[in-house]
Amino acid sequence: MDPLNTVLHKEHLTREDLVLLLGLRTPSDTARLRARAVDVMRAQVGDSVFYRGIIELSNICACDCNYCGIRAGNAKVERFTLTEQEVMDGARWCAQAGYGSLVLQAGERGDAGFRDFISHLVRRIRAESVLADLPQGLGITLSLGEQPLETYRQWHEAGAHRYLLRIETTDPGLFATIHPPAQTLAARKQALADLAEAGFLVGTGVMIGIPGQTLQMLADDILFFRDHPIDMVGMGPWLPHLDTPMGDWVQPLPEADQLQLCLNMIATVRLACPDVNIAATTALQAMVPDGRERGLSYGANVTMPNLTPVHARGNYKLYEGKPCMDEAREECRGCLMGRVESVGRTVALNQWGDPPAYARRVGEGKGHW
Repeated sequence: MDPLNTVLHKEHLTREDLVLLLGLRTPSDTARLRARAVDVMRAQVGDSVFYRGIIELSNICACDCNYCGIRAGNAKVERFTLTEQEVMDGARWCAQAGYGSLVLQAGERGDAGFRDFISHLVRRIRAESVLADLPQGLGITLSLGEQPLETYRQWHEAGAHRYLLRIETTDPGLFATIHPPAQTLAARKQALADLAEAGFLVGTGVMIGIPGQTLQMLADDILFFRDHPIDMVGMGPWLPHLDTPMGDWVQPLPEADQLQLCLNMIATVRLACPDVNIAATTALQAMVPDGRERGLSYGANVTMPNLTPVHARGNYKLYEGKPCMDEAREECRGCLMGRVESVGRTVALNQWGDPPAYARRVGEGKGHW
């Protein structure tokens, strides 16, 4: 009898099963996990990789997360907000390059001026990107933090249809450790519920390798993804930023073990939530040069080339060692295409790439929290 084979082919993984898979370390066992995750990925979401061109439009943030380089309390970072013209230039380039989908990301702000600026940008992008080879226009994902339900509704009505809000950890104690008291796990969960209520495809994710984090906590994170209307998952390693309260924290795992845990997490999420989109994040590439390729080889099917103007990228560092800081978007396009092809995958151009999970959940009447 082969216990690992039994778990790998289970239709419904238990918490204990998830802990087992996350803890795999021998090359033969991780290879089996990887192979099974790729099989499930191909069967459920296909073999293509979808691009999400990301524009980091502002590093002004009202939050003070203990791990984040653009936290409000970091006086060393130079604050910026891209002009409307800069954002539109990036969006047009994204459409013409065939990326199919765009992410607008910024620090969290709640002022009316910012809210209306985002609505205006989304309307313009949706209108003008139709002029490219995209009859439906660019798909638009927002990643702008916790907002009131009415703001989410306004942005959805403007034309955005996906939203990424990482929960970072679902463990109450760990969440409180890495955030100031004003930011709560309950508020983050409510924001995710509000996103579903507003009609968004909902994305979330966690940091992996936070000091104090256990395999059981990560297993609970996966159960949270599975048991709620989550359609997209983006995960990456915890990497310190020196100008934060966690800047001098010591990573308890050797780098190779943290990287393998990240890859195991991608593969295990693929097995537990087979029809969601999973991102191979830039933070993986910060750990090792081929980090994004490794993420794709473990069952991820989305990656996000950076379209932020080079002059602003240095001030949007959430962690140390962020890659591609001086790479023009044209260079990034060719480099990333080569990375995808190096693992035997192809890029799906001019497509939104929405996950089957959303259509399934709506069809089953589970589109809301």
